[in-house]
This record gives sequence, structure tokens and C-alpha cells, in this order.
Amino acid sequence: MDSGVVELAIIGSGFGGLGAGVMAIEQGIDSFVILERAKAVGGTWRDNTYPGCACDIPSHLYSFSFAQNSEWSRSYPAQPEIEEYLERVTDNYRLHSRVRFGFDVAEVRWLQEQTCWSITSHEGDIVLASAVISATGPLSQPATPDFPGLSDFAGEVFHSANWRHDVSLDGKKVGVVGTGASAIQLVPAIADDVEHLDVFQRTPPWVLPRDDRPAPLWRRYLYQWLPFLQRLHRWRIYARQEFLSLAFLGKGKIANAMTERIKQETKTLIDASFPDPEIAAALVPTFKPGCKRLLISNDWYSALAKPNVDVVTASIERVDATGITTSDDRHHELDVLVLATGFAVTDFPSPLTFIGRNGVNLAEHWEDGASTDFGITVSGFPNLWFLAGPGTGLGHNSIVFMIEVQLQQIGRALRYMRSESVASIELRQEVEDASYAELQRRVATTVWASGCSSWYIRENGRVDTIWPGTTTEYWWRARRFAPNRYLMTAGRFGQITPSR
Repeated sequence: MDSGVVELAIIGSGFGGLGAGVMAIEQGIDSFVILERAKAVGGTWRDNTYPGCACDIPSHLYSFSFAQNSEWSRSYPAQPEIEEYLERVTDNYRLHSRVRFGFDVAEVRWLQEQTCWSITSHEGDIVLASAVISATGPLSQPATPDFPGLSDFAGEVFHSANWRHDVSLDGKKVGVVGTGASAIQLVPAIADDVEHLDVFQRTPPWVLPRDDRPAPLWRRYLYQWLPFLQRLHRWRIYARQEFLSLAFLGKGKIANAMTERIKQETKTLIDASFPDPEIAAALVPTFKPGCKRLLISNDWYSALAKPNVDVVTASIERVDATGITTSDDRHHELDVLVLATGFAVTDFPSPLTFIGRNGVNLAEHWEDGASTDFGITVSGFPNLWFLAGPGTGLGHNSIVFMIEVQLQQIGRALRYMRSESVASIELRQEVEDASYAELQRRVATTVWASGCSSWYIRENGRVDTIWPGTTTEYWWRARRFAPNRYLMTAGRFGQITPSR
């Protein structure tokens, strides 16, 4: 059984984990490890390789501020380019030697007497760490629907996040379940290859045009030699995305005008491909724009309008060996079934188990609500931080921006602990309660609580995933470490007390 002792353990090697590794280096922490269950870095952008996979945030903003990339090939990067970018960050900051690949974390347990975390893998390997940063990300656990008879299907069935590149779709009858962010990318990418494509729609999305274009070579050279111009472009994109939040948060004339614009742009896209108003009506959402994730695409509706593509609006009743039967008693014969059904973003903190002080299980602590302080720290769990945790999701801007803000606070906390001889810090319960109460009070007035069923909402009806404000506000309020919000234990940080 392998073991190791470090000051800091980072779980995951996507944007959050790699950013945490860079932060550790900048803090002068030599003893840290990045625990990664796979054989390569990249997180979401390593795992999701379905046809058409790309980002819906412009490339110059969907990247680290400290590792700008002048070589983005277009406005919105495709999956291979983002994965390559993360690998390059790993190389540039020499993080490969810090990553322990194949370490699939099962349990993270606080050892009170030793003032450290014991991190155990599914294989039984153990790492002891004075502090832990969980950077598993909200899109790491695919959500698979439990359709009756799904296991009876004789053809190939897989989730879009686990794309089967060994399964050819050429000339096949294919079904895609879902009309979310993954579906609107992969459906246009495969529509011309298949014999027939059934798209099973539960609710139609609001879709905006995608202003995607190749980046000219002269601009890449310009950004390489004058990087401040790229930063200006980055801030221009940020301001534009931030302005979109008014449609989700506000209730005045500007918010109403933006909402109507979103509705009109979607209707314009639909009408261009579906002149028949009866067919078009089935593609128009009935919920408020933003209640479910806003999507961007230039070819979604034109793909649905192809003669070999059908949009199935009747609900799925059951699956059998040859296909799907819907509520209108129609049987849809299929060779391949693709589940573009998103991710379990509300199943905090699954799939990991965190056991804090006094043996408290974090899943039980969060049973009635995923309460945190700015999505970063939790009471009863000393020296533990989350990146892109509960209450920090976005519907309008770059999650990488939020991660960097969180890393600023964590970096300041670690610096404080090392300089002030603090062995452990733990969020005060009253701070957590007040922070969560404020989040719930504010989210109740936003579009995410306006009545639709979405991945933002937990089974108990609470919206624990979204930050109910602008990212500018989040930066201002969460950027600094405030010692008075924590309980502290004196001692030398990083010195693990031997077990008795």
C-alpha cells in the first residue's frame, strides 16, 4: 500500500486543479501533489470528445489570466484546442512531476489528532495532506437517465461524455436524448453521416447565434508581440458577457429588453429553418430565458430541419431491444442511442466521500442544502477548500474567472497560516449559515427560480449551484481571506503530528 505525506493535496487536474498547482508554486509550497484518476490532465476537456465538442465562452476569456494564449485559432475553441492548451500550461509550469496519475480518490477523512487529511484511493493507496483543495469540477459525473428497459437495448448505447469513437454512425439509425449544450453541438456534427436521426426533446432550449470566426494570422502575431492588446480584448469580452447577467438578475426595463431580445433572436433562428409555424412552435421554449442554460449555435435548427432528422417531442416511455417507444405509442427503431443528458451537478459532493471533524459526512451536512461560504469553505471541515463548488456556477460568464478568484482567497489563507503559525482553520458555523441564507434569499428572485425544471435545481427544490450575482461582485466580496470568519488552531502548518 503506497503512502505519502504532503502539505497540500489537490484533487483533479482540469482548470481548477492546474490553477491550484500554479498557485501552490507561487506560494512557495514545495510539498504538494495533484491527484488525478485518469492518465492525462485536462478534466472535462480530456473526457468530452464527442463530435463538435467546443466551448460556449470565447477562447480569450476561457483561459487563465496568467497564461494567455495568442494562438487560439478561432473565437470559440474546440475541445482538442482547449485540451492542448491545458497540456501546455502543465508543461510550462512543470506540473507533470506533481501529478499522480491513476489515483482515483474514494474518501477524504480528517484526522483530528494528526491535524491532517487522509486521502484514500479506490485501490487503497493513501496520501496524508495538511490541506486539501477539491477541484473535481461540476461536469465530472455524467447523468444517466433510468429509462425502463434501457439495459435491454441490443444496439450501442453511451453517454456523450463517454463517446465511443470505435462505434461508426455511418448509415445507422441514431437516437440522441437531450437538447442541451452537448446535443446542440453533436447533432449538427453527425446529422449528415447517419441514415436517420431522432432527437428526443423534453424541453426546447433558448438558442442565440454563435459569433464564431477564424482568428486571422496577423492578429495572432499582434497578440504575441503586444500582449496588452490581447488583455484589452479579453476585458472587452468579459464586459460583454457580464452585461448578459442583467437578463437573469434584474427586473427593470433593461432586463426586460434583454429578455425580449433573446426571445426574438431564437425565434429568428427557428423561422429561418422552419417556416411552418406549427412545427416551429414545438421548438420555442415556454420558460424564461436563462432559467435553463442559454445555448449558442448557428447550425442547430438547420440540422433539425434536415430530411433525415426528426424532433421527437413525445416523452420516452420505455426502451426495448430495437429502440424507443414514446408516449404517443410510436416506436422509434434505433441502432445507436446517445445520451446527451448532461451531468449530475447537484449531487454534492459525489462521487467523493468527505468525512470531517467528529466524523461528519459532508453529504449529510449538505442534505438540506449545500451551504458554504462563497462556495469555497465549509464548517466542520478544516483546511479544505473547493473550486467551482456549490453556489458558484454561472449562466453568463467564464467559470475560469471564478476559479481564479477562489484561488486568490485560498492562496492568501495558506500564506496567513504559514506566517502566523496556524495549523488549521475552519469556517465558523454562523458565517456559513449567514452566507447560505443570503444566497438562497437572493437566488429566489432570479430567473433560475422562475419555475422551470433544470440542472440548477436539486430534488428538494433548492438552487444550490448558481451564484446569484455578477462575477464582478463575486470577485469583490470573495477575493480576500478574512481571518475573523474562521476558527483557528495554533501550530506549524504542514507539520503532521505522528499517530499514537
